[in-house]
Formats: sequence, C-alpha cells, structure tokens
Amino acid sequence: MTLPPRRENETDRRLMLLVGLVVVLASVIVVTALRPALTSVAPRSLNDAATLVMLAFMIAVGTLVKARVRIRSTTHSISWNETAIVIGVAIAPLPWVVLCTVVGIALASLRLSPIKVAFGVGKNVIVAWGAGTTLTALGWPSSSGDWRMVLPLAGAYLVAALLDDLLAIPVIALASGTKIARNFRSNLDLRLGGFAVRFLVAVCTLLILQASPRFLLAVPPLVLSLHLTYSARIRARTEQQAWQRLARATDALNVVDLDNVLTTAVTQAAELFSADEVEIELHEGDRTVRGGADGVIAYDGRPGEPTPVDGTVVPAALEGHDRTADVGVLRLRFRGPVQLSEREQYTLRTFASALCTAVRNAQAYAQLARVADEHAYAASHDALTGLANRRQLLEQGTEQLSTKHADGVTALMLIDLNHFKEINDTLGHAAGDQVLVQVAERLRGAAQGDDLVARLGGDEFAVLLRGLPAPAIAAHRAETLLAALHEPIDLDGMRISVEASGGIAAAPTAGGMPELLRRADVAMYQAKRAGQRISTYAPTRDTADLNRLTLGGELPRAVADHEFTVNFQPIVDLASGEITSAEALARWHHPTHGLIDPLRFLEAVERSGLLPAFAEAILDQALIAAKTWREAGFDVPIAVNVSPRSLLDARFPGSVLARLRAHDLPPDQLVLELTETLTLSQLDVVDRVLSRLRDEGVRLALDDFGTGYSSLSLLSRIPVHELKIDKSFVTAMENSAEAAAVIRSTLDLGRSLDLTVVAEGVESEPQRRALWQLGCAAGQGHLFARPMPAGMLLAALQRGAGGGPGLLAPPLHDAGAVIRLGRRTGGRGRDRHPHQPA
Repeated sequence: MTLPPRRENETDRRLMLLVGLVVVLASVIVVTALRPALTSVAPRSLNDAATLVMLAFMIAVGTLVKARVRIRSTTHSISWNETAIVIGVAIAPLPWVVLCTVVGIALASLRLSPIKVAFGVGKNVIVAWGAGTTLTALGWPSSSGDWRMVLPLAGAYLVAALLDDLLAIPVIALASGTKIARNFRSNLDLRLGGFAVRFLVAVCTLLILQASPRFLLAVPPLVLSLHLTYSARIRARTEQQAWQRLARATDALNVVDLDNVLTTAVTQAAELFSADEVEIELHEGDRTVRGGADGVIAYDGRPGEPTPVDGTVVPAALEGHDRTADVGVLRLRFRGPVQLSEREQYTLRTFASALCTAVRNAQAYAQLARVADEHAYAASHDALTGLANRRQLLEQGTEQLSTKHADGVTALMLIDLNHFKEINDTLGHAAGDQVLVQVAERLRGAAQGDDLVARLGGDEFAVLLRGLPAPAIAAHRAETLLAALHEPIDLDGMRISVEASGGIAAAPTAGGMPELLRRADVAMYQAKRAGQRISTYAPTRDTADLNRLTLGGELPRAVADHEFTVNFQPIVDLASGEITSAEALARWHHPTHGLIDPLRFLEAVERSGLLPAFAEAILDQALIAAKTWREAGFDVPIAVNVSPRSLLDARFPGSVLARLRAHDLPPDQLVLELTETLTLSQLDVVDRVLSRLRDEGVRLALDDFGTGYSSLSLLSRIPVHELKIDKSFVTAMENSAEAAAVIRSTLDLGRSLDLTVVAEGVESEPQRRALWQLGCAAGQGHLFARPMPAGMLLAALQRGAGGGPGLLAPPLHDAGAVIRLGRRTGGRGRDRHPHQPA
C-alpha cells in the first residue's frame, strides 16, 4: 500500500534514527580502538604494515564481491566481508581490524550515497568489534595452531553473522516498507548455508596461513568459485521462488468477484515484483485501483487521480495470449530507479495475461449474475408495476405462516378495481396500464414497512399484512390502503376516479397460504356483491359461498323441475304514481333451502351450460305475466335482465321472438335490460343480436347507468330506448353534490337523445319529488312496492294504492295542473312506448 505522507515521514525519521545509532556506536568503537592502535599495538615492522594492507584489501574485496537481491526499489547485497573480518580478528589485533574495516568498507563504497557509506562502515565496525571481542573472550590466542581453534572461531563467526543480520535487516525493512520478521525469514536456509560455507573458508584460510603463507595464493580462486556457486544458488532459489509465487498469484486470481480479483491482483503483484505500489486501470467502467502488499486498497475510483509514489513506473497491458482483448493496464510503481530483469519482465507479462483472463471472467460472471438477478426479479415481480407477483406472495406468505412469530398477526387483503375493463376498452390498454402503475404506487406508498404489496394479475392486487397487534387492526389498515385510491388519477389530461373493493382474511390455523388467499377472495367478492368497499372474512358467510358451489350442482334439476320463479317490481310515473311497466326478478324456490337470492346462483348459471334453458324459463314466466295483465286490460311492458353471455349466442334473438309469438305479445311489450358489464370488446359480436331484436320492435334499456366507464361508449354503439339510473346515485343525491350532478347530466342526456330515464332505488317521498323536479319521469323502489308475484301486481293494478286503478302512490300535482306536451317526432325516441310519459 502506498504510505500517506505522514507515515512516510515517520518511517524516514525511524530509519535515520536507527542509522544514526549504528554510526554513533561505531564511532565510539573506532575512537576506543584508535588509542591502542597508535600506541601499544602500533605496527612495528614491514610485515605488520603488509598485514594491515592485506586486511583492508580483504575487507574491501569481500565487500565488493556480492550476491545482489532487490527489495522494492532498493537493491541489497550479500557480501563476504564478515569472512574477511573474522579472518582479520584471528590474525591481527582488534584495533587494527577495526581501522582496516573503516578503510576497506569506505574504499569499496565510494560510489554509494553518504548515508549508505556511513551505515555500511558503522555496521561492519560493530561486527568486527563483536567478533573480536567474542574471539578474545573464548581464549583465542592459546587455542591457535590446531583444529581446536574451530570452536572459538565458530563462536566469533556466529556473533558476526547475528550482528550483521540484526543491524542490516531492520534498516532494510524500514527502507523498503516491508516487515522485519518477513525479511528475517526470507531465504533463511540460503543465508545459513552461506554462513557455513564462508566459515569453512575462514577456517581453511587460517590453516593455510599457518601451514605456509605461500598457500594463500590458492584462497582467492577458491573464494571466487565458492562465491559464484553461492550466487548461482541464490539466483536459482530466487527463480524457483519467483515461479512458485507466480503460480500462487495466478491461482489466487481464480475468483469470480471483480473486487476480489483486483484486491488479490494488487496484493500478489506487490509481493511478486517487490513493488511499492500496484495500479490496475480498467477500460470498462473507467476504474482505477491502487494498493500494496498489505492487501489494502488505497484508491478505487476514476483514472487520473495523482499517486504519492513518484519514481519508476513499469506498465504492462492487460491483454490475453492472443492479444485480441485489451481490458486495461497494470502498472508497477517504485520509489527509486528500478530495471526489471528479463525473467521479471516475462513474469510480468505472464501475470498481466492471467489478470486479463481473471478480469474478463469476473466481468462475464458479473454479467451472468446480473442476468440471473434480473430473471429472478422478473420471476418474482410484476413486470408492469414492479410489485411482487403471485409467486412471491405465496412464497413469502408460506414462509411467514410456517414460522411461529411472536410479533403479531398475519392477514391478507385482496383489492379488485371496479369496472377497470371499461378503461381498457374505452381508453385503450396503454391508459389501463398507466392506471395500474399509479394504483401500485399509491398502494406501495400507503403500505407499512413490513407489508408486502403484490399484483396478482389484471386489476387484482394483494397486500400481506404482517405483525398486526390484533386481527381487528387489519380493517383499519385496509381503510388506509383504499383511501389512497380515493383521489382521481391524472391520465393524459383526464381525471379518472378509481373505485375498488377489498376483502380481508386473517391467517387460518390450517391450510396455509392457499387457504388464506381463498378466504380473502371470498371476502372480496362478498364486498362486491354487498356494494361495500371492504368486507372481512366471516366463516358463516363462507359457508353460504360453499353452499353456492353445492347449489351449482343442483341447477339441472332446478331447471327441469321449474324451481325458478319470477317476482315483479313495478315502475311508476313519478308525477302521477301510475304503474307504467314492471321489472322481472328471478328467484329460486329451493326445496330445502327455501327462497334463494339471485346473487347466490346467477354466476353459477352463467358459468354452466344451462343459461339458455334458464333464460327461456324466466322469459316465459315474464311474458305469461304480461299476457295475463294485458288480458285484464293493463298494457304493462315487462323488463327482463339479459346476461351478456346470452347476447353472444346467435340463437338468442330467435328464441326471444319465438316466445313473444307463442304468448301473442307485441315485441314492444318486452324491454331487455343490458348491464354495463357488456364491454366494448364484445359489441362487435353483440351488434347483430341487438340489431335484430331492435328491428323487430323489442325495446332495449341500459341498466345501472353511470356506475362504469363505458356508459357513453355503449350509448354510441347500442341504440337503446331507456336509461336506468343506478340506485347508489339516488340514495346519495340528497347528501352528495356529485351524485346529484350525475343524475342531472343523465337526465339531460336522456332528453337530448329522446330516451326514457328510470331512477332505481327510490325509497322516500323527498327522493321522488327531487327526481321529478329534476325532470325524471319514472322510477322504481320500495317507496312504491317491493318485488311481488304476478298475481299480486295484477291486484295492485286493479285496486291501486294511490287513490285509483294502477296507482301505487298519490300524484305530486292536482289534476290538470300539468299540461302534457305532444309527442315529438324524429330522434332516437320516435318509437317510444305508448305508456312512456312525455
């Protein structure tokens, strides 16, 4: 790692302090040795002078004959000078050796910097002093002359070797920024072997000198051959270690995470090439990483940021063996001048190629991981809204229910948008998608941290509520979620109101997530059928729903045994209270369950293959009633609800017209009520059916007008005769300006298109009067009469409840107070029924 300036300064101070201590200690030794050298042990003959010259020369040559090792930008040498020093202290007085050491080291180091000269002289002076002191302490003069000198000489050599390492290695570690312990361990076996060889050379040299000084001529060739052998051994070991480190380094790059690859490469390259800093620059992503042998990334960012390491830069392109891929550049930085050997250059190219492969593999793996993550995300999320999908909801819900949690109750809320299909059919699927996205954003924003919001498909959403304090809290949370949908949605300049129904179910004791989902679905459809925003699952109502499934299996018998009957609710003139028509409402008289509401069986009928038979049975009973009333003198048209599925049957018009002929009723006595669930996508198929019926004189009405988005679109495609205002607007008109505005606009629309407008759900006289004042001509509801059998309606026609025959309520005006205008001609209402008020 590149050291910051403060750490560099601290390292420099410690290095100078250590060098200074060595120099000071050596100076003390030199001063101490200088006095006896000049007095008691001064050279007294030519032989003594020759000995001094020979000692200085040996120490100088021993210093110059080196095996060089580079650490970072500093080259360190393994020399023979301790051998010369040990020989010197064995044949000459210690003060002589100290002075010769100063002279010999200084002469051999003339080309080095002053600090290196000072440290080299100081270190070797201390080594000489230590070796000589040890040799004297072991009684060297009395032991000389035979092999008994080996023991004290070995002690002196051991002290010299230890002092050399103890003084040199800390300085090398501080200068190169490496660890002291690592430098002690590095090539320890070679150093020990070298010490042993040089010790033997010293012993042999002394024996030769004692035998005959002439044999000293054989020592230089011997030393040179030993030095060359040792140097070759060091180079071989260095080569072997380099290849081993290269193999380990390239193996370490076999990781798939790019960050790990870069960190490993920086660390391994710093160790492999003994670099002060390693920089890797990647072309893809404009990324640069710098660090050192300590494994810490000092910089990770964009290229161009300056580095504090100023010196030699050795670059290597990160390219494959075939040189077809170039992913970046590897740079080795050294603080001083460095020139890599041929072997190091080859190693660098090999490492760069391996790093290129590792980077490409990591990038490819990262791409595969991103693709896998995208696929995993797509498999668990809705592509349109980004919410969780059904799969993730089931997985997380199952995990939640399968683990016993002490943090509260788990519940599920299902949300279904009302009349969403009309948005798609009217405004297009793109607009529908925008609505779904905005609904998803609002639900996500309204949900709490532990909630999981999901889209199950279409316009159905789910929210998994976790950690509830009590089951009842789910209803309050559901209100908050649905309240988020209250504000209209801006859609390309239009404001679309979104209505939704929600069902809530708490986690069951058995059945897991599928059962929880089923219960929430049951609750949601209960809310829809009851016209509520939210419904909470109740087992009692679920039993009814289960019974409905059972009832579905009894439909064939019910049709065959004529268990379906029809009740009739009168439609009256709001002004006079006179019955103008009646709506047929189907009922099922079950032999066991009694009277069953159509909400519980109509869906099953529509899904079964019995719809044509059921429709014929209901239509037959309605037409029989109308024929009975007609024969009694009352022309009361009958309105019958038609399933959208029936309109998809090409045989339906023929069946209706055949029933009319069979009962001898004119077609205009029958009104077929269409619901707004009849969507635009179906109209192409339905057009032919409705056109034939209308052409034959059958009247058409649009039921529940105003509750869906497709009302105006339907009117533009289907030429109906009547509009029926949904009862929800009538109920809310007294307290809601919006409901009153819908009724007013519907009435205006009816007048402009010359259509009859009927208000459903009239419950009170104020409602009746308000509708009449707005211009609504007809209405039906409990204010006038509840659904009743055909005979009871005939009796009401005959008896009258409002003061005269056919009157169900007193008139809102005195006789003659209202002047009826003549019937208009032309327009869509030119075939208005004769009983329709003008």
